[in-house]
Amino acid sequence: MLELLKSMSRRQKRNVFVALDCLLVPMSLLFAFSLQAPLGGSMALLQAYLPELPFVMAAAAGLSLWLGISTTTLNDYEASSVGQTAIFAGLLTLVSVVLTSLIKPTVPLSTQIVFGITYFVFSALSRAILLQIVLAVYRSGADRCRVLIYGAGTTGMQLVSALRNHEFIEPVAFVDDNQALQGQFVLRLPVHSPVRIAEIVAEKQIHRVLLAMPSQSQPKQVQIARRLEKMGLEVQTLPSFSQLIGEEELLNKLTPVHVSRFLNRDEVSTAPGSDAAAYFGRNVLVSGAGGSIGSELCRQVLECGPSKIVLYELSELALYQVHQEIKQMAEGSGIAIVPLLGSVTDPRQVRRALQEHKVQVVLHAAAYKHVPLVEENPLAGLANNVLGTHTLVSEAAAAGIERFVLISSDKAVRPTNIMGASKRLAELVVQDIAMRIAKPNKLVFSIVRFGNVLGSSGSVVPLFQDQLRRGGPLTVTHPDVSRFFMTVQEAVHLVLRAGAMATGGEVFVLDMGKPVRIEQLARQVIESAGYTVRDAQNPDGDIEIEFTGLRPGEKMTEELTLSGSLIGTGHRKIFFTVEDGLSEIEIASVLRALRAALAASDDDAARAVVTRWVDGYRRPSADADPADRANPVS
Repeated sequence: MLELLKSMSRRQKRNVFVALDCLLVPMSLLFAFSLQAPLGGSMALLQAYLPELPFVMAAAAGLSLWLGISTTTLNDYEASSVGQTAIFAGLLTLVSVVLTSLIKPTVPLSTQIVFGITYFVFSALSRAILLQIVLAVYRSGADRCRVLIYGAGTTGMQLVSALRNHEFIEPVAFVDDNQALQGQFVLRLPVHSPVRIAEIVAEKQIHRVLLAMPSQSQPKQVQIARRLEKMGLEVQTLPSFSQLIGEEELLNKLTPVHVSRFLNRDEVSTAPGSDAAAYFGRNVLVSGAGGSIGSELCRQVLECGPSKIVLYELSELALYQVHQEIKQMAEGSGIAIVPLLGSVTDPRQVRRALQEHKVQVVLHAAAYKHVPLVEENPLAGLANNVLGTHTLVSEAAAAGIERFVLISSDKAVRPTNIMGASKRLAELVVQDIAMRIAKPNKLVFSIVRFGNVLGSSGSVVPLFQDQLRRGGPLTVTHPDVSRFFMTVQEAVHLVLRAGAMATGGEVFVLDMGKPVRIEQLARQVIESAGYTVRDAQNPDGDIEIEFTGLRPGEKMTEELTLSGSLIGTGHRKIFFTVEDGLSEIEIASVLRALRAALAASDDDAARAVVTRWVDGYRRPSADADPADRANPVS
């Protein structure tokens, strides 16, 4: 039977309904005549009516096709179709009256009216009965998916109404957080509390849960879906109104809140100033040009009017992206933009880049900077950050580069991780070359040290925003962890200004304001997106903040100087500090030991070099006390 129904064409189904409409004519007449006379008399009246019966049945077939009654599917037979059926019955009655007056059988007008009413009732009732028969056939011939509707509001009710006539989906019950609805019946379905979901699923053999609560925030829906999926249930969510009307692409273009909102202070102006003269008309090489800081260096150097910018980058994709952007920005300016794919650890490649493009200024931003990754890959981190810096700064000094600026990090101060230690060694290498080779030859080599950059790749704000999009939780290592923050625009602006005011050998430190607690930053990210924090004080909030514990090598707070002293430079945000370096022999010993560890692929040997030469470093222990990590001993 099920296969027969599925195999019928639309035309065949229409013919079935036309035949039904024709068959209902004698049935309705017989019922109308039976109200006028006993059974024997009604049969006599029907026999007298036989001359006009074929014409009335033909009229029924024609009217059914003309009004579209026979082409309306059972699922779509609703209020409007019932109205069409009433018109159909009225016109058919009129045809019967006209034919009666012409052929003149003895059928009173009252009987004609009863016939019309009866035909209308039979026609509508027959379709309702057929619908239930067809649904029963489908239900018996296929596995039904029993669903639970989460949300008994208007959306849930509309969903149930739509699913009532579905071939394969059967709504079984509602669950809703509204206590006023719990225990009630909505559209003949019981409404239960969400705490009973597991019990209802087992009792009623639920296969799927449909979330019908578009008013709830996206993170709240994600949390509910995750909880249900852990029970082994399939969870589906009704599309949002924006998806239904085709506006999803527009919503995808909405950008997160700008990171400068999380500074809790005024952002430093990034307009080019007097520092532009140090870069105007020069050939500038930016190492790590595809990174967050490197690409911003390229943008701001471009505003200073250089003659050429050499984009030096190890990642092909990053180089392609920054080259496309900077080339478009430089269009019509006459500034040459040169993309170079290469590593700072390759001396021949570095030498050729400096000589071939007559580089005059080097801005060294290339570094592996993600603390956990470098901690897991110490040899790669030390090779790139230390040996790569030594290669670049040595070749720059040999080529007579006018100005060299190393981008460093506050993690270089008494570091407890390999990334910070590698940056400290890079500082020591640059200091040695600056004082021993560059300054005597009137070359200006300097270092700029600052803290975390808001919004840079792998930094905490983009991570929080990504976790927020996935419904949380936002992960913070410790409630008391704090960091210094700047936006990438103001950090780069101050780097360029410090590089321009340098005289050689300085370690510049940027004033980044007060340190920001990471937990507070996480709260700001949640609240700026319009959500609330879920914690002990607000258990019904949207997003939870989860504390995961300090990672190996992570400090509770960062420092900006080894000596603790800062000397003003005339710019309110730029200071420099005086710190002891290593001698030429000591630097040579460090580099030799690192190369040996790298050649032997010996992580422990590399860590031993760092432990010996970097002030404050000690290898972190996974089970170390947080206080010890926050205050490491030398």
